[in-house]
Amino acid sequence: MGALIAEPMFLLADSAMVGHLGTVPLAGLGLASAVLQTVIGLMVFLAYSTTPAVARWLGAGDRGRAVSVGIDGLWLALGLGVLLAAAGWFTAPALVGAFGAEPAVTDAAARYLGLSMLGLPAMLLVFAATGLLRGLQDTRTPLWVAGLGFSANILLNLWFIYGLGLGIVGSALGTVVAQWSMVGVYLVVVVRHARREGAGLRPHRAGVLRGASSGGWLFLRTVSLRAAMLLAVFVATNLGSPELAAFQIAMTLFATLAFALDALAIAAQALVGRGLGAGDLAGVRAVLRRCLEWGVLSGAVLGLIVIAANGVLGALFTNAAEVKTLLPATLVVLGLSVPLGGVVFVLDGVLIGAGDARYLAVTGVVNLAAFVPLAVGVLVWAPSGAAGLAWLMAAFALGYLGARAVTLGLRARASNWMVVGAH
Repeated sequence: MGALIAEPMFLLADSAMVGHLGTVPLAGLGLASAVLQTVIGLMVFLAYSTTPAVARWLGAGDRGRAVSVGIDGLWLALGLGVLLAAAGWFTAPALVGAFGAEPAVTDAAARYLGLSMLGLPAMLLVFAATGLLRGLQDTRTPLWVAGLGFSANILLNLWFIYGLGLGIVGSALGTVVAQWSMVGVYLVVVVRHARREGAGLRPHRAGVLRGASSGGWLFLRTVSLRAAMLLAVFVATNLGSPELAAFQIAMTLFATLAFALDALAIAAQALVGRGLGAGDLAGVRAVLRRCLEWGVLSGAVLGLIVIAANGVLGALFTNAAEVKTLLPATLVVLGLSVPLGGVVFVLDGVLIGAGDARYLAVTGVVNLAAFVPLAVGVLVWAPSGAAGLAWLMAAFALGYLGARAVTLGLRARASNWMVVGAH
């Protein structure tokens, strides 16, 4: 959990510091974050496909092959990161302009997004390295790396934003420096594993292609997830700039809660992958049952905290009164949805760990289709202000997550996703 919440903590720190610059910079951060997190989120398969692949070889008793598979994932991440960063640098103004926000908001978003692209290869390398270590059942090292990176991010952002007076650009610059620092630490750790297990550091063409192929279905799954989030941001944009700024805060909190609960999903990925590699079906079922219990319990506790603090959380992120007054009702809805999210994230992690990515991709389209009419309904009929924002959060956090819970639950009750062996 500590390692997973570091990424949204980057956004929380950015939102808190940029939010005190005013409504326009915060709204700009909302647009830029929506695009940046979409690109990064689409590449999460670099971790999600690496973790179970490494874990299966570990369960089968071949640690050298396990490390080699992870190193191929690092090379794939580097190649994709460079290509995407180059494309994003040139298209940043057009990407944020597609939301139709006010010119000042669009300009702030374009400046933040363009500079943030320099850190994109670093984030993808972090994904792949983390997936390798998780597959080896090592979640302590990612915790230390993420913790140090988060601390550096806060200090750098404070210096760049306020000390040097760079504003929203300083926020992007501080995060980029912190991300590349994390990569440096991860590379040292990975090289040590490779030398210990006798694994080569050069890429294997077959391994890189296999990683790209196995990640294809997970990529499509993530496309549907990000499409739902972008649709929600589009609706918030049309409600108004204060509503968009408030929605940025609410969705940042949602991401933080999701990553915290995703700790159980990542544990399920690693343990299910290892169990299936070793042929331990009873152990896999036990992991599923226990993670679901923890998911519901943890979701209930976190949800109650959000509901209890709904009136004060806004002040942590912005001093704009028109933004703070929009948040309480939306945060209550968000709090009510957290236990449901706990179930969804655990089931998602179990099926990813089993390599059941094709089912996740196909049902992702079904879930998105269920959310579209809900979002359109909010766009057409919901009023602006606090009520409209609360309805938007209900459509996403209850309607969309509810659809995912149904499709994932039906699959988990069956047994044809439990395929044993190293592959």
